[in-house]
Amino acid sequence: MMDLVSLQNKLDNISFAVLFVTMLVYWVGAAFPKIPFFPLLGTAGMAIANLCMACLLGARWMEGGYFPISNLYESLFFLAWGVTTIHLLAEWLSRSRLVGAATAPVAMGITAFATLTLPGEMQTSAPLVPALKSNWLMMHVSVMMLSYSALLVGSLLAIAFLIVTFGQPVELKGSSIGTGSFRNRELRTPTSGQDNANQGTIDAISMNPAQATAVLTPPSTAPAPVLSLNRLTIAESLDNLSYRMIGLGFPLLTVGIIAGAVWANEAWGAPWSWDPKETWALITWLVFAAYLHARITRGWQGRRPAYLATGGFFVVWICYLGVNLLGKGLHSYGWFF
Repeated sequence: MMDLVSLQNKLDNISFAVLFVTMLVYWVGAAFPKIPFFPLLGTAGMAIANLCMACLLGARWMEGGYFPISNLYESLFFLAWGVTTIHLLAEWLSRSRLVGAATAPVAMGITAFATLTLPGEMQTSAPLVPALKSNWLMMHVSVMMLSYSALLVGSLLAIAFLIVTFGQPVELKGSSIGTGSFRNRELRTPTSGQDNANQGTIDAISMNPAQATAVLTPPSTAPAPVLSLNRLTIAESLDNLSYRMIGLGFPLLTVGIIAGAVWANEAWGAPWSWDPKETWALITWLVFAAYLHARITRGWQGRRPAYLATGGFFVVWICYLGVNLLGKGLHSYGWFF
């Protein structure tokens, strides 16, 4: 019979090692973009790590006889598996090596924390406590963890966008948003209310190029630095992809919270008790709801929604991990205390 415990120990170490090398590959590829085969190596590394973690969770499932997401070690590997899965989806959609440069360090850090930091007794499989012996365990917790994965990847891409555009003005013209999306600007005959406002522009257009430049650009105004075409293309791709990943994670978060409320009503007699975990899940939902509302109805694009998503990155970590450091509330079992 296969030694499942030994197999798990090997798979978690292999996952960490592969992700560490993959992170370096993505960083070298981002620093030297002319190296042709590095993106393929990075994608292969993420796929191998994803498969190793899937096998680890499967072995854990066979050993314990329950869905392996009941303690911190298992949930960390499930989260890392989710991050690598969402990464592969995002990379397939964008064909950009910068996705891995942002996501690989986080996936590697999660596996390092689970493999090298947690004590041995927290890494071993243990029987479920009575509160977790429910079919809702797989439904609620797995959906919540997948939503965290998608939201973390979307937030990381927003952080990457801020880094790429740091210190330089950028005006995006993508179509990744709703009613506020970019509309082509065309020269039209001015209406009576616009005559005075547009007269200077019309007069400038009728001049020769040198005279027009003198009218439209004050001599004392220095041209603002702008992004190169390549960096602008990367920025637009990151902004659009960040929106799409958060758009994927938000419905999952909503479904996970609803499933948790149903489970809570079944287990504790009330769907909502303002437990610290529930409260921070609601805060996480509100932050990303504000992000999507700003993009879809307000037409935000670029830095402002990226700042919101960056804040959401830290809120997700507080909700997932920070609350459990307190060891208080109805969700404290199976974590730190």
